[in-house]
Amino acid sequence: MTLRQQLGKRIRYLRQQQGLSQLDFALLAMINRNYLSDIEQGRRNPTFSILVKIAEALHITLEVLFKGIHSS
Repeated sequence: MTLRQQLGKRIRYLRQQQGLSQLDFALLAMINRNYLSDIEQGRRNPTFSILVKIAEALHITLEVLFKGIHSS
């Protein structure tokens, strides 16, 4: 599994743990829902600023966001 795919799965997991739909979370993070979907499916490389928005919307640090993600 690529880093992009691992990150996407992690974001989806954290979002679902908070009971948020993609649409609700995208609005909260102020990013496009389709872009969020692509990130969660490992099709997009999010920029640093997008990762910060995601972490802030989840009320977590970037360190927690990347927890458990390993390069091969």
